[in-house]
Amino acid sequence: MPSQQRRQIIAALLAGGFALAVRPVTAATITTPATGLLTGSTEIDTSDGALLPIYFARPGRGDRQPVILVVQEIFGVHEHIQDLCRRLAHAGYLAIAPELFVRQGDPRQIADIPELIRSIVSKVSDAQVMADLDAALRWAGEHGGDTARAGVTGFCWGGRISWLYAAHNPAIRAAVAWYGRLGGEQTALTPSYPLDVAPALSVPVLGLYAGRDKGISLESVEKMRAALGPQSRSEIVVYPDAEHGFNADYRPSYNAAAAQAGWQRMLAWFSRHGAR
Repeated sequence: MPSQQRRQIIAALLAGGFALAVRPVTAATITTPATGLLTGSTEIDTSDGALLPIYFARPGRGDRQPVILVVQEIFGVHEHIQDLCRRLAHAGYLAIAPELFVRQGDPRQIADIPELIRSIVSKVSDAQVMADLDAALRWAGEHGGDTARAGVTGFCWGGRISWLYAAHNPAIRAAVAWYGRLGGEQTALTPSYPLDVAPALSVPVLGLYAGRDKGISLESVEKMRAALGPQSRSEIVVYPDAEHGFNADYRPSYNAAAAQAGWQRMLAWFSRHGAR
């Protein structure tokens, strides 16, 4: 990516704001203050030499904080994802959200969702994403984070990635996947899905799903449970009255009861499995 475009992404991270494709945002949108936190944006080195913009939030005091990688939706690290990082920081974590589409473009500047998927999302490889999450975790370890107490969470597009990263990096303690797709077409860029990696998972993953999700069927959820098997340390919870995107408080799909219950479940999951 040209340095000018990368600088524009960094500027957008610093400025906050929502992606064009999700405006206008709803009245339920939550804004978490940064009081008592250290927050900011920077660029980190990656394995292929590219510079990766990240947003981070952490408690203002203390060191060797547990680390949570926060994996974006298709809209990039816009204000909602940054807000989730601040919520995690208030819970005691160093939360890091890398701009995983940086080589393909800035998703915040595209207003049409089908165009966003065609021009950016469909060009992102799982291998690139896994390597960039590895880089973010390394950066955390070099900047005061305790990577022996690390976890990952992701939302929608990032939910699928959370399952895959748990399979990719068995050294992390736990993962939480919010309504991430479980199966799909295998391609050169996306060669596997959670259903494919489920039998070999050693990292405990908590899957949070919606009973009224129009894109992820309850049948596929049951297939995932079966693929995990009865001895799995992973678990899937379905909120029957929720829709896809139920944690996205800036969108009409927001379900406050399911979102709050899921958030508390996530924090308890990380604590239970040593990412705390």
